[in-house]
Amino acid sequence: MVAAAPLWATCADDRITIKGDFGQATFTIDVADDARERAQGLMFVEQMPLLSGMLFVYERPQTVSFWMKNTLIPLDMLFASPRGEILHIHENAIPGDTTSITGGDGVQMVLEINGGLSTRLGIAVGDVMQHPSFGNDAILPCVQNGGN
Repeated sequence: MVAAAPLWATCADDRITIKGDFGQATFTIDVADDARERAQGLMFVEQMPLLSGMLFVYERPQTVSFWMKNTLIPLDMLFASPRGEILHIHENAIPGDTTSITGGDGVQMVLEINGGLSTRLGIAVGDVMQHPSFGNDAILPCVQNGGN
């Protein structure tokens, strides 16, 4: 049964899992971990599969801002701490809008998913993300080397 599988079993660079009171959800993702990839983001993407997204990875915790210029689909933005805790959720960012969207201080990762999906799934502030980018100090660290 999939729900009984260990949470760490989903750890891979192209997947992120969110766990909270709602249960857990795993998304197939692209990772944007350099300035060029972060600047491109999901611009000009016309559609995205339901449980897909993009993880923006920064070198250190900071205040990050996004806008939706040249973005064609509504997005939810989940801003996370270096340990994987969701600090802020901006729902249904409006395609083409140039208003700055800020996630607050101490953000090191931002997950963009389809607009409205965080509410549909029940994802909330305080839920936790799991991905190799969060490292060994993560609230839900990934098991490496076959569990060693």
